[in-house]
Amino acid sequence: MRDFPNVYQPAGKQLFHGDDEIKGKWNRVFFRNDHPLVLELGCGKGEYTVELARRNPHANFIGMDIKGSRMWKGARRSLDEGLKNAAFLRARIEFIERLFAPGEVSELWITFPDPQPKKAKNRLVSSWFLNTYRNCLQPGGEIHLKTDSLMLHHYLLDLLKENRVPAEQATDDLYAAADLKEELAIKTFYEARFLNEGKKITYLSFKMPAEKLWVEPLYFQRGNDE
Repeated sequence: MRDFPNVYQPAGKQLFHGDDEIKGKWNRVFFRNDHPLVLELGCGKGEYTVELARRNPHANFIGMDIKGSRMWKGARRSLDEGLKNAAFLRARIEFIERLFAPGEVSELWITFPDPQPKKAKNRLVSSWFLNTYRNCLQPGGEIHLKTDSLMLHHYLLDLLKENRVPAEQATDDLYAAADLKEELAIKTFYEARFLNEGKKITYLSFKMPAEKLWVEPLYFQRGNDE
């Protein structure tokens, strides 16, 4: 993927020591426009990033993941289709603040992440990660979580309640909704497999408050990490 013009791979060691040179310059240097920047975290094979880019030509989309062997498929597809508004970033999500400037990202998608049942801090919707996203997401920018894990879905609901942040939309059976939005009907490789296994898909969205310091739900503050 080093030869793909739609893939950005920063040097991993550099991110341990400081910001990457692309920070704050994605639209000006990479996309060469001023469209909203939407980021998919843990994009896997990139199905959501590619499909969102197809349907929304007036926004820029970046799929972020550390596993290049998965990401290659989406990067190759977007090149073959000539999608100028789709890109892929190979980096650890923990370094997101080193790669995006404050307010540079307008929206976040998190699709079928590892639910991390025993390590709450490692969940991509934990208070630690939300405080990290807050530093690059525009105030009021929307965060979407789509998952087959009821545990992760209810954990985020508890997190929102603890922090007094309202959910924009929440359902524990997405495909039972009568008014399913077009963008929510996009299916990843893993989602299709989960549906074939008879699992229900959950969805939750909320808007990032300005200057919010997120804390874990009370039962995690008491030391319960199960």
